[in-house]
Amino acid sequence: MLLQAPIVPFDWQRLLWADAPPLFLLEVLARCVVTYLLTLAALRVTGRRGVRQLSIFELSIILALGSAAGDAMFYDDVPLTHVAVVFVAVSGLYLLFNRLTERFPRFSDWLEGAPVLLVEDGEVNMPNFRRQNLTQKELFGELRQHQVEHLGQVRRAYIEATGDISAYFFEDNEVRPGLPLWPERLLQQRRRTEEAGPHACCQCGHVLELARGAARPCPVCRADAWVPACATRRQA
Repeated sequence: MLLQAPIVPFDWQRLLWADAPPLFLLEVLARCVVTYLLTLAALRVTGRRGVRQLSIFELSIILALGSAAGDAMFYDDVPLTHVAVVFVAVSGLYLLFNRLTERFPRFSDWLEGAPVLLVEDGEVNMPNFRRQNLTQKELFGELRQHQVEHLGQVRRAYIEATGDISAYFFEDNEVRPGLPLWPERLLQQRRRTEEAGPHACCQCGHVLELARGAARPCPVCRADAWVPACATRRQA
């Protein structure tokens, strides 16, 4: 790539201001505010799983400052004064939003998300689950990492603001038949039962006692795929 004009090393006019008027710094500040809000909005839309292990604020400041710092390192037409305004503005917004989330819990819940109940008494809470940017495969995979063999072992499970799944379990004598979470068991789902006994809906985990050859929709979620329920105790 050919340069339009020769570069003078350590040209302080170019390093600090380039050809922009001082008022342009206000435009840089406005750009920072808009870009930061757009970044937060994008992270809010993509859901909790995308920001797992980092808070939404930590990830937003990494994205915003990373781009500003990277451009200033090798683009000769990016004045350092503009970069300094970006760093100050983004850092200020970071502190402001942290203070707002501490002072206004509802604002914190809206921005970062409050814990959401996904599994209740051995069944998937379908209204809550459908509102999350989460698939059944992801939910069941997380529960398997908690050594959960079937939903009948789970009293409650939440998705936290970080995207992690927290699970609370029934006592051994309270474990009930539930939807098995092993992938090979889920592949055995049928619309018509092959034997009589308790069967679990493959979508929500609701358990019904079905006769052999029965074919009916789930009364909770209206799905029509069933698998024999599992009742083993949890092995932690």
